[in-house]
Amino acid sequence: MSPRTDLVTALLGIWFGVGLMVDAWAHSNLAQLETFFTPWHAVFYSGFAVVSGWIIWQVWRNVRAGRQGPAAVPTGYLAGLVAIPAFAAFGFADMMWHTILGIETTINIFFSPSHLGLVVTMMLIITTPLRSAWNAPDVGARPTLGRLLPALVGLAFATTLVLLFLSYGDAMRYRPEGIVRALSMLREAGAGGGTRGAGPVAVGPGAEQVAAQTGFRNVPILLSFVAAGVVSDLLIRRLRPSGERRAAFWAFAGLSAFATWSLYIGVASALGGGLPGVPELWTGAPVVAGLIGLALGVLFLPSPGSRMRDEGHGDTR
Repeated sequence: MSPRTDLVTALLGIWFGVGLMVDAWAHSNLAQLETFFTPWHAVFYSGFAVVSGWIIWQVWRNVRAGRQGPAAVPTGYLAGLVAIPAFAAFGFADMMWHTILGIETTINIFFSPSHLGLVVTMMLIITTPLRSAWNAPDVGARPTLGRLLPALVGLAFATTLVLLFLSYGDAMRYRPEGIVRALSMLREAGAGGGTRGAGPVAVGPGAEQVAAQTGFRNVPILLSFVAAGVVSDLLIRRLRPSGERRAAFWAFAGLSAFATWSLYIGVASALGGGLPGVPELWTGAPVVAGLIGLALGVLFLPSPGSRMRDEGHGDTR
């Protein structure tokens, strides 16, 4: 696609992203929300409609020009195109969720399964200009800011989505005195760095240390992490993740985190008197952990296209 087309996609994505921010503000500040049909949802879903219509129009133009099948989809636009019907489906699921279970106004808003589906598919849509620029043949080793502007806009709003859905753990939300007080409490409690890693051999010593510090009062929870280490080892044996097997590497990164927190919540529920009272938390927390693990896996081992492009332009810088 031309940079101008990508720029329009990015600008329409801003409408989409701002609509989500407005809706999030309403959920957090307007306790009287009792229906799915609100002005805030109208801004949000109208943004989805315009950016989706624009993406579909680009594909339709190529179809009219004689291209068929995947060849009609502009480079970098396929994931966004696929995400459009998925987002619509999650939007319908969200409407049913609100109708049956009510409107969330607290932290559970970030763990609702329908909201998680919306944010993942939304991220695929608004990062379309980023993927387009990533694969564009005219982007050299030192592109201008103007050439990268659509990609940067998409990346910025993708980052905003992550910060929004992890705002409950965002260190930037705390005041200086709160940070000092928290760190002082950790120091007074004698909290130290534990051992982290995949496999029971790596997890075991750290779990033993924490058990000793807590007087062995939370051994079942600590054993859930040891069990997660065993599951991670089994995933490694099954998936064989490596630099040459990127999909397997990404799958391991997401599934190991998902398994860890599923076991954590499962053991706690089994021994603590039943499932937590907020369904968004115990259904969504493992999914959030898995998505973060997947994102980290992609960052640690990106697609081969970027490396090949860097190598191809290495002599012309």
